[in-house]
Amino acid sequence: MPEQEDRYPSAGAAGASRVSRGAEGAGSGGGGAGGEVDWEAERRRRRARFLRELAEARALRDRVQPRRAKAARLRHAMRMRTFRW
Repeated sequence: MPEQEDRYPSAGAAGASRVSRGAEGAGSGGGGAGGEVDWEAERRRRRARFLRELAEARALRDRVQPRRAKAARLRHAMRMRTFRW
């Protein structure tokens, strides 16, 4: 499953890619900015995908365990009522 490998890269590979990107950016004067923009865009895409999956998992949990979801909603509403702005 290539998606699994993409979702959870090993720490060693991620660290090595960060180091190599940093070395490329430092070595080439003007070319480093394009690489940094690509890295940030990729990070935003991964973050957006993670947040979508997290929201989907929460929605699934709420459908499967409606009593727990209702209790969580009530606790959240109570916190919001007692919070001072």
